[in-house]
Amino acid sequence: MNYAQLKAAIQSYTENYETEFESYIPTFVQQTEERVYNTVQLPPLRSNKTGVLTTGNKYLPCPLDFLSVYSLAVIENYNTANETYHYLLNKDVNYIREAYPTPADTGLPSYYAIFGPAVASNTVSNELTFILGPTPNSSYYAELHYYYYPESIVTAGTSWLGDNYDPVLLYGSLREAYLYMKGEQDLIANVEAKYNEALGQLKRLGDGMERQDAYRSGQTRVRVT
Repeated sequence: MNYAQLKAAIQSYTENYETEFESYIPTFVQQTEERVYNTVQLPPLRSNKTGVLTTGNKYLPCPLDFLSVYSLAVIENYNTANETYHYLLNKDVNYIREAYPTPADTGLPSYYAIFGPAVASNTVSNELTFILGPTPNSSYYAELHYYYYPESIVTAGTSWLGDNYDPVLLYGSLREAYLYMKGEQDLIANVEAKYNEALGQLKRLGDGMERQDAYRSGQTRVRVT
């Protein structure tokens, strides 16, 4: 289901073709996407970037679309036959400050923490930074795997969710639409139930089936009583 089809379905289900209602449909859809993405960990929510750590600088800027970390690694001998990955351990900022109190405590970083918003020219940014411990003693490459929101179906026209499991998008958007329209409570409850059913099936896929295989976990079985 692409966005045009989703929009048409929302209008058809609600029988609402008013201009003002139509203008809010993107909001209904985007709110649903964010609810789903914060409930189920799907492969399309992963991204990765490679950057360079600066010698003597214990701070590393987060990507602009960063939401949370899957893993952060420092790479020695990048792009050579001796390339080696060192995965950093996540710690609190206070742990890193205590263990490595001065920038002169240098070496191959072993730990990281989300430090907080970046500050440049006394201006606080909306973006976050990592603090590393110890301070890098060389310009190492770093590879970050992280969680982010993929482009919405509203602006992209299509999405992984729309292509692979559209019921959760449809019923989630209808829930938001009926709340906006101040619909009957039993109607909202019915749509909410359909949304939760679809979300449960998607969670089974994203948090279950895509994280195992028959060789390691055995085939899925339903208990016979």
